[in-house]
Amino acid sequence: MTEDLTFDGFLDGRVMAWQPRVGYRAATDPVFLAAGCPAVAGESVLELGCGVGVAALCLSARVPGLSVVGVERQAGYAALGRRNGLEVVEADLVALPPEVRQRSFDQVIANPPYYGAGTASHDAGRDAALREDTALAQWCAVARARLIQGGWLTMIQLAERLPDLLAGLDGFGSVAVLPLTPRAGRAAGRVVVRARKGGRGAFRLLAPILVHDGAQHMGDGDDYSATARAVLRDAAPLPFG
Repeated sequence: MTEDLTFDGFLDGRVMAWQPRVGYRAATDPVFLAAGCPAVAGESVLELGCGVGVAALCLSARVPGLSVVGVERQAGYAALGRRNGLEVVEADLVALPPEVRQRSFDQVIANPPYYGAGTASHDAGRDAALREDTALAQWCAVARARLIQGGWLTMIQLAERLPDLLAGLDGFGSVAVLPLTPRAGRAAGRVVVRARKGGRGAFRLLAPILVHDGAQHMGDGDDYSATARAVLRDAAPLPFG
């Protein structure tokens, strides 16, 4: 029922998406994830754990002409993803149906759960989205199996989980890590990671992106940096170089 949902804008209204009013709600992370993916027109993209589809929809808005499919295990979120216009297969990533396992993709994107098992919240959907019960290494292995040789995996994750993510990138190379730092002088809170199946390029740790200007939030309105605003409002790609 629509009273249990909100209809939210992303990329300055280029993308509109239905979301649960209570539970896991997409904010800036899926937009940054989409901005990190190096897809070009004509390529195929798989999003693992797509939720209501915000990352995939933002990527499609930035790069027209993509073939995009999402996988989501929670029925309610999968249904909303379809309502938002995305092709969504309802399945657990560790038990993909033949319709997905028989396909290969140029790009895989994912925003895996950030937290380990712990005290549950009052909302099961939010817990399932944010609390890990499939290891990061398994997410990477599934992505690798679905990618063409030379295809790219793009993930966003907590900075503190970077060692776990890097450890799971067996079979990948040309890894680049882009830290997202909330403000100058603070530690990175998120990282966007790109890795190429079979890549042979050197590991790169890129200069961090400042998400907000100033040492602290000073008043009404957003205080996004010019780079973050270009990504979040204007559908610009992240500067991976």
